[in-house]
Amino acid sequence: MARLTQDDKARNEAAIRAAMERILSGNLPPGGKTDLKTLATLAGVTRTGFYPKKNRDGTPRPGAYQHLAEEFERRVCELREAGQIVDPRDAQIERLKAANAELRTRVTARDAQVEELTAFRTLAVSRLAAQHEEIERLRAQIAAGAPVRALPTAAGRTAPYGSCS
Repeated sequence: MARLTQDDKARNEAAIRAAMERILSGNLPPGGKTDLKTLATLAGVTRTGFYPKKNRDGTPRPGAYQHLAEEFERRVCELREAGQIVDPRDAQIERLKAANAELRTRVTARDAQVEELTAFRTLAVSRLAAQHEEIERLRAQIAAGAPVRALPTAAGRTAPYGSCS
């Protein structure tokens, strides 16, 4: 594998910094995230340069662009802590969480309303049943020949005393 020349490394670092600014400003490619994979793709470099390496003797050495990866992750953390969400998917998740909470509140309110209306319906049906039983009892009393006095009808006369008309 060929080693990077200083010119290639400088060009790649400039491309990585430009891609970093693009991502941090929220200008992500379709399907991209605020991560090193997207950063490497936009800059046109391999991801392996962002991670530490090992020498042949097993001692660690930094990757060619590891300092830029650390800077990128630090800046992303700073923006998130400041409340500026860089990743549109994070913003969508937050928006959906808020919508979910609002819908749960509405469902709870509707459940309470349904419960109240069900109780009202039960009370109304029981009152109607009691009134129906009273009417049936009175009709049965009349049919059995119980003494019933007829009330005068208001046909052709004015409304009785105390009417609202």
